[in-house]
Amino acid sequence: MPIEQRREQLLDAALAVIVNDGYDRVSIDAIAKRADVARSVVYGAYENLDALLTALLDRQQARAFDCLLETIPDPHGPRDPAAFAAETVRRMSAMLHQDPDTWRLILLPPGNMPTVVRDRIEVDRERFRLRVEAWISLALAERSGPAPGPQLDPQVVAHALVACAEHFGRMALTDPGRFDPPRLSSQVQVILDAVLPRTR
Repeated sequence: MPIEQRREQLLDAALAVIVNDGYDRVSIDAIAKRADVARSVVYGAYENLDALLTALLDRQQARAFDCLLETIPDPHGPRDPAAFAAETVRRMSAMLHQDPDTWRLILLPPGNMPTVVRDRIEVDRERFRLRVEAWISLALAERSGPAPGPQLDPQVVAHALVACAEHFGRMALTDPGRFDPPRLSSQVQVILDAVLPRTR
């Protein structure tokens, strides 16, 4: 097996060990057993366990953030907050379905998660919130004429939307039949249309 393919296989095995058994149980032996290879094969691909886990963290962090960015609709398209949120729900549902193991570790982190992993997750969470806040700011700025009464705060709205997305993401992983994506998407659109009626 080519070395890059072998490394990917071992990273997949390490991820499976962590998801199923927790961070405390991950070891060269556990990874080798999961990948059905000898210990020497693992050491032939990675110098030690720390190097393997660092490579895993780098890979999963890049994948997760790239997937998150893909859930945000085209910033150059129409900026209708209700349609934006509904489309984001649809895309996030597909993202969770495609890579549930990664999102279990992010949304349902085990208690023994290393601090370095928690810190990276929080950094990416904030990066994503800032992207959502920027989009909301643009959407509100393009509305024709100020709405009566207090104005929406893009930062607060971004925090609320991301928190709701994470809550329903956890539910999608633990109780997938309770709220299906079409139901969530339609309700998000109804709620935001009521809060932010379209201006003419």
